[in-house]
Amino acid sequence: MGKRPAREAVIPFVAVEAGARPLYAQIYDGYRTAILEGRLRAGQRIPSTRALARELGISRLPVLTAFEQLLHEGYLEGRTGSGTFVAPSIHDMQGATAGHAARRRSSRKREAAIQPASRPRELRAPKAELGAFRVSLPALDHFPRRIWARLVTRHARGMSIEQMAYGDPAGYLPLRHAVADYLRTARAVACDASQVLIVSGSQMALHLCARVLLEPGDTFYFEDPGYPGARAALSATGATLQSVPVDGEGLVVRSMRPAKGTARAVYVTPSHQYPLGVSMNVSRRLELLAWARRHQAWIIEDDYDSDYRFSSRPLGALQGMNGGTEVIYTGTFSKVLFPALRIGYVVAPPSLVEKFIAQRLTLDLFPQTLDQLVLTDFLCEGHFSRHVRRTRAIYQDRRDTLVSEIGKHLGDVLTIVNADAGMHLTARLPKGFDDVEVVRLARARDISAIALSTCYVANTGDPGLVLGFGGVPEAEIARGVQTLSEILAGISRPTRAVTQRRR
Repeated sequence: MGKRPAREAVIPFVAVEAGARPLYAQIYDGYRTAILEGRLRAGQRIPSTRALARELGISRLPVLTAFEQLLHEGYLEGRTGSGTFVAPSIHDMQGATAGHAARRRSSRKREAAIQPASRPRELRAPKAELGAFRVSLPALDHFPRRIWARLVTRHARGMSIEQMAYGDPAGYLPLRHAVADYLRTARAVACDASQVLIVSGSQMALHLCARVLLEPGDTFYFEDPGYPGARAALSATGATLQSVPVDGEGLVVRSMRPAKGTARAVYVTPSHQYPLGVSMNVSRRLELLAWARRHQAWIIEDDYDSDYRFSSRPLGALQGMNGGTEVIYTGTFSKVLFPALRIGYVVAPPSLVEKFIAQRLTLDLFPQTLDQLVLTDFLCEGHFSRHVRRTRAIYQDRRDTLVSEIGKHLGDVLTIVNADAGMHLTARLPKGFDDVEVVRLARARDISAIALSTCYVANTGDPGLVLGFGGVPEAEIARGVQTLSEILAGISRPTRAVTQRRR
């Protein structure tokens, strides 16, 4: 380990071991434990991802992944221009658990008489957030687990020696053919299997895009509001972010006026904009493609949940409108099937395929094989298409329930922005509300939501809530809305105004 850099926050001891559990999980557990045990105090500044990666002697990708999870779960908070800090709400969490500490100590004394002294303390996994309104969570209660288990058993028993060895860094070739066939048919993507790379979820796809397309000093354009995970991945390269507003027709292309030679890439979610839910119309799409050609820039199209559209058939991909020459298309099966699957894909223009493969080799050599074998059969035997059709109807019912319950209980407080597609909707709060505080109070009552203001580049957007409904049964939706109603009713307007001024 080298000498700790000056002017950095103190780095707590976090041990990582190559070849054991994933590095990001080890870093996540180390920081979470340090926070919960009080070794990192509420409000304490933590080191940058670059500094921690340098200290641990690893790449930044697992550090970024761990910090993103800690930020999402509320252990950390980012402050624009200041850095990352242990969340103030951790003080309340520590206080709530302090009363159990003495009981645990006395219990351990009793257990010591019957347990070996050298036995390590058993660690508990973080609690899964399965209630209302976890964003990007699909209908796990309707996933065909028996079919999946049968396919897993088939391939686990029948894996050949070749399949147990090192694989293709671009992914299992039959799966790439199946993905290309599906994308051409369902999403109007112009591609063949040679352009498809199988990756470990959409976040890896975005990190690969960043590493291939961007260098320090480059400029990339980003939807505002937009997906924070994409913002973090693209910014990690040292490239300069330029925010672009979003209106009712999608990205406002006319706002993108780069100096000559500075435009390198633009990130968009044209079929279902995250988080506002609007769709980019045809004229705006053509305008964006023309902009990319004019500035010799790349378009990163994130098509994260576009199989689900309720007011019309799913929209065709932007990539398919120009033969894919300027567009890198990304998507994921994790949000459609189940998050633990961790399989996504990148469709790269032919001129970039080898660069993507080279960068993939620097991360984890190749995707794991067993799930690729299973997913190939799941696609080719028609199970995937049937699952999408079935869940599309389920999500529409859950969307309708959420819209109806908001109208009944929160119609005077929440204004729905768009609910035509996907597995979440966004609703704006009146000015004066602190949506971050609302989310904190909701989390204390086992309700998940994302504060809309955190999706803006400068955290200066209107307050609101991003509410997932895909993984929430109708009865749980009704209870969740009632809980939100109680929370919002308990926030007095003077408190809202004071909180807003503090921000």
